[in-house]
Amino acid sequence: MSRRRFEYNGGALLVRIGMTEMRRLLLAFVLVLNPLAALAQAPAVGPVYQTAEAMYLDLHQHPELSLHEVETARKIASRLQALGYDVTTGVGGEGVVGLLKNGEGPVIMLRTELDALPIAEATGLPYASTVTTKDDSGAIVPVMHACGHDLHMAALVGTAEWMMQNRTRWRGTLMLVAQPAEERIVGAEAMLKDGLYTRFPKPAVAIAVHDTETLPAGTIGYTPGFALTSADSVDVMIYGRGGHGSAPHLAVDPVVIAARTILGFQTIVAREVKPGDHAVITVGAVQAGTKNNIIADDVKLRLTVRAYKPEVRKQLLAAIERVAKGEALAGNAPREPLVTIVESTPAMYNDPELTLQLVGALKQSLGESNVRELGPDFPSEDFSRFLVDGVKGTMIRIGATKPATLEAAKAAGEKVPGLHTARFAPDLKPALTTAIQVEVTTLLELMGRTSDAPASR
Repeated sequence: MSRRRFEYNGGALLVRIGMTEMRRLLLAFVLVLNPLAALAQAPAVGPVYQTAEAMYLDLHQHPELSLHEVETARKIASRLQALGYDVTTGVGGEGVVGLLKNGEGPVIMLRTELDALPIAEATGLPYASTVTTKDDSGAIVPVMHACGHDLHMAALVGTAEWMMQNRTRWRGTLMLVAQPAEERIVGAEAMLKDGLYTRFPKPAVAIAVHDTETLPAGTIGYTPGFALTSADSVDVMIYGRGGHGSAPHLAVDPVVIAARTILGFQTIVAREVKPGDHAVITVGAVQAGTKNNIIADDVKLRLTVRAYKPEVRKQLLAAIERVAKGEALAGNAPREPLVTIVESTPAMYNDPELTLQLVGALKQSLGESNVRELGPDFPSEDFSRFLVDGVKGTMIRIGATKPATLEAAKAAGEKVPGLHTARFAPDLKPALTTAIQVEVTTLLELMGRTSDAPASR
């Protein structure tokens, strides 16, 4: 961080600033005279691109499901070891931690995800995934990197190589984390429970990138403050008393209780949450019965619950349990429903001061027109789990769609293929190059040298 010192000397106010800030002021002056000079400030990532692209193509063709990322983790660990990083595997499952200590300075964490999704790829690409595997239930399912985790991993590998090759330009400890099971929002918590911040140096700052189809490749987006919602997967088991469909008076029908319960859940958002506070309760699955003339013994509701503010999240979860119990009582259920939170992650909050600091460096590196502020979005990410005990963090969004494709879709009033869909595919070279550029730029901003003295090794 730069330093300012104010002194009063015979009626004149003298302002002394550190060398880092002096360089930024001089750069800002140059950019006023020549905005294109911003592009010249970008770290040259071309020398590491081919390695990163090769990693991407391999990972894209060989995706693995959450909690089964064995070969994916091995490939990342092997590459980091070959570069000279101190690598630990098996952290919180298949998690990988790579450390590069380069003199005195801050510990900065850069994180990627390992897992893919059970989707059959329909991109038509020559390197499209054709993988099928058994899921946790034993069913055969297709597998695809439909969320861009392959892009994130490839960028991390490219960044790792760049940082190793350019150790004279920074100092501190770089902590690379490859996290399992992000799609099930359990991997970050598993790594923390396995000692991520006790077995390894605790970072001052954690950084992540995530691609998005909503921005053109070559551009990036940022959101200070709340950026992504919390997510709670909630199972509600409603109990009844089974019987013959022709004699409902001799049974307690849990399907009817479930129907009233579902409607009651929607009233929570409509009538209990303050207007303007984002809140979502979606019942994604209703599981009951085996035949049309049998009244089931029970019904299982599977919900996703979303919010930004912690207090709203708490309010929603409490209300779900209250409504479920109330409807069970009204329906004369033989026992109270069982409400279980099966997966959970807090909202993604980008530290505003940190985010804006990095945005300043990114505008210099990528050009101001390529850096855009975005509003909060509604998906969730368990990267937020890492931002505990004083660890600040931010997530930068990487544009993934060809500009012409976005323009054509906009003109036609259509949407481009998005994340978690069978046709999602990033515009590889500009998206991957930009992702590496973002990671290197942010790391240099946080760890860059403030003097020309050699770093201790």
